[in-house]
Amino acid sequence: MSAPLIEARGLGKSYPKVHRSSDRLRALGRLLFSGVDNDRISVLRDVNLEVCRGESLGLIGENGAGKSTLLKLITGVLTPSTGSVNVNGEFGALLELGAGFHPEYSGRDNIAMSAALHGLEGAELRRRLPEIIAFADIGRYIDEPVKHYSSGMVVRLGFAVIAALKPDLLITDEVLAVGDESFQKKCVQWMKDYLAGGGTLILVSHSMYHVQKLCRHACWLREGEVAMAGDVFDVTQAYLAYHERKSAPQPNQREATRGNLEFSVLDVALNDVDSETPLLLDSGETLKVRARIRSRDGRVPSFAIGVVRADGTPVYGVSTDMDGCVPQRLGENEYACELEFADLALLPGAYSVRVHPMDPEGVRLFDTLERGVVVRGATREFGMVRLAHRWTHARSGGNAS
Repeated sequence: MSAPLIEARGLGKSYPKVHRSSDRLRALGRLLFSGVDNDRISVLRDVNLEVCRGESLGLIGENGAGKSTLLKLITGVLTPSTGSVNVNGEFGALLELGAGFHPEYSGRDNIAMSAALHGLEGAELRRRLPEIIAFADIGRYIDEPVKHYSSGMVVRLGFAVIAALKPDLLITDEVLAVGDESFQKKCVQWMKDYLAGGGTLILVSHSMYHVQKLCRHACWLREGEVAMAGDVFDVTQAYLAYHERKSAPQPNQREATRGNLEFSVLDVALNDVDSETPLLLDSGETLKVRARIRSRDGRVPSFAIGVVRADGTPVYGVSTDMDGCVPQRLGENEYACELEFADLALLPGAYSVRVHPMDPEGVRLFDTLERGVVVRGATREFGMVRLAHRWTHARSGGNAS
């Protein structure tokens, strides 16, 4: 078995507390007289990580969780305070915006310098230069000093160089958060082709949509430590649920708020489980949504239930009012209903089920409660739902030539 491309063991990074000039002197004194400085700020602790060739890893976490520090340790920009990290291959990194570019030189000159640092020069560089410039697609600015570039143009230039080099390992830090949508799509497509060709990717992003789209595994850093690592959907859904819990009102606040609403959601259960942990389903299984709604004045509410993709894209929505159904009365001010999706047509991915109470006329929407669903399965189909279909005038078997 070949060695991992990246192997980190007990990796940690800390810095001395130097808020004032006197702090620097004290830190220096401790190092000189005792050889250690225990008064330090730890930004990364005991990280164990393996990334093999051909893997794609999403690195997620809040700002300040240690993601960028971990990347800098992997690339050798920083040295570890504890533990070790080994990289067994060539890597290309897009970390800090504009890192490695000379602001006074043109984009064309910076391409030449950056490529030369990676061993691409002479006739090979001259042959590949038009390809790199075309990928960057910044027009006449290619001969302007980089100091005149926007942040999006700097990313275009950096990514174009990396794309031409096709390193063993690509490391990116929020590269898809900068630039216009068309260039983001170009980057995503290039990464997909790069991974299909056996490349290895570490992607830092706050976009769970991009992490789920490009990565098979994920590592969630929280306050400098690994909170969870594993399958990309399991980790990203746990991360999203954590943020939902964090941003949700405290129970007493929520109950006070709901008490003022005409209609409010009491609870939602998916397949008889009421939990903030996402429900795991195989594609084609049955999904049952059961919800209870409180009616302040006892009027019969309308139940609206919708399914959205993890990035918020609506997939499907329906209400009891649309289908002419009357919710079940449980008490003077409480109603329930259950909606069943047999042979769930959703393609593998991360989704959310949202329940909204509406007035009896189905016009005004009140409270919202959301539960996560992860649909598992292996397929090469794309989109969000599986539509019943049948090929005609085509013979089966073999690949088209």
